[in-house]
Amino acid sequence: MSERHRALGRLVGMGIVAGAVILAVVVIQRVVRHPQTDDAVVTADIIGVVPQVSGTITELHVKDNQRVKRGDLLFVIDPRPYEFALQRARADVASLDGEIEVTERRIEGQRFAVAAAKATVQRMEAQLKNATDTLNRLQPLLSREFVTPDKIDQARTAKLAAAAGLDEAHQRMDQAEKDVGDLEALRAKRDAALAARGKAELDLDFCYVRAQFDALVVNLHTAIGGFVAPGPVPVFSLVDASTWYVLADYRETELAHIAPGMEAEVYVLTNPHYRFRGIVQGIGWAVNPEDQPISPGVPQIKRELNWVHIAQRFPVRIRVENPDPPDVFRVGASAVAIIRGWPAGGAARAPD
Repeated sequence: MSERHRALGRLVGMGIVAGAVILAVVVIQRVVRHPQTDDAVVTADIIGVVPQVSGTITELHVKDNQRVKRGDLLFVIDPRPYEFALQRARADVASLDGEIEVTERRIEGQRFAVAAAKATVQRMEAQLKNATDTLNRLQPLLSREFVTPDKIDQARTAKLAAAAGLDEAHQRMDQAEKDVGDLEALRAKRDAALAARGKAELDLDFCYVRAQFDALVVNLHTAIGGFVAPGPVPVFSLVDASTWYVLADYRETELAHIAPGMEAEVYVLTNPHYRFRGIVQGIGWAVNPEDQPISPGVPQIKRELNWVHIAQRFPVRIRVENPDPPDVFRVGASAVAIIRGWPAGGAARAPD
C-alpha cells in the first residue's frame, strides 16, 4: 500500500474517531439538557367507593372496568329501613308542631301573667312588710295599755294574711314561668327533631350511590344481595379518567435540569406510537432510601448504580395535557418521559 493510501487511511480513522467523540458529546449534552427516563408509570387519582350507610345492595348498575359519567347511578342500598326512619322523623316533627301550637294558644296570656304575678309578688311583699312593721310597733304599746288587744290581733291577722297572699303570688308566678318554660322546652325538642329528620333524609339519599366524576370502575367484586357498610374496605374503586399523570423517577443528579412548569414528552408502552405532551407538576421532596428508611409516610424508591456512585431517584409528577386516545392510559402502565424544557414564552430557561 502506498504512502498516500496509508495517510488517507489515518485521516479517515481520525475522522471517524473525531466524529464519534463529537457525537458522544452531542448525545451527552442532549441527555443532560433533556433528562430522559424509562422508570416511569402512568397514574391517576383513585378513590375507593365506600357507602355512608349500611345495607343490602338491591341494584347494581355497573360492571368491572366500565366507564361511567359524573352523576351516573352506581348502585342502590335497600332504602326501606331509611324510608321508615324518615317517616318516623317527619311524624315526630309534626307531633311537636301540634304540641307547640296548642301550648302557644294555652299560654299566650301567661306571658302577661308572669309580669302581673311579679307585680303581685312585689305588692304582697310590701303589704307583708307594712303589716310586720305595724305589729312590731303596736306590741310594745299593749303593756302600757295604749292599744287594745283587738288592735294587736288585727295587726297579727293582717301580717298572716299578707304572708299567705305572698305565698299565693309566688305560686302563680312560678306556674306562669313554668308554662312559658314548657314552651321553650318544646321548641328545643322540635329543633332536635328537625336535626333527626335531616339526618334521616341524608341517610336515605346515601342509599343511592352516584359517580362524583367521569371515571373507570376497577376492582368490582360484589353483586346484588351483597351487604355493604361504612368502613375501610371499599365496594370498588373509581379511577378519575379526566386527568392522567406520569410519575417518572429521575436521578438526583438530573433534578437541576427539571422544574415545575417545564414541558415533557411522554410515551406510554401500551401503545408507544403515540406521543403525548406533558407539564411537570412537581418534584418529590422526600423519598425513603432502600437501605435507610426515614418515614413510613414517604415513598420508597430503589437506588440505581451509576458508575461507582449510587444515585438516588426522586419522583417527578408530570400531568398529561392531551390524553387522547384515552384507551392508551391505564394506571400502572410503563412509560417513558423526556423533559423538553420551558415552553415557548416561558418565564425562564432550564439551568445548565
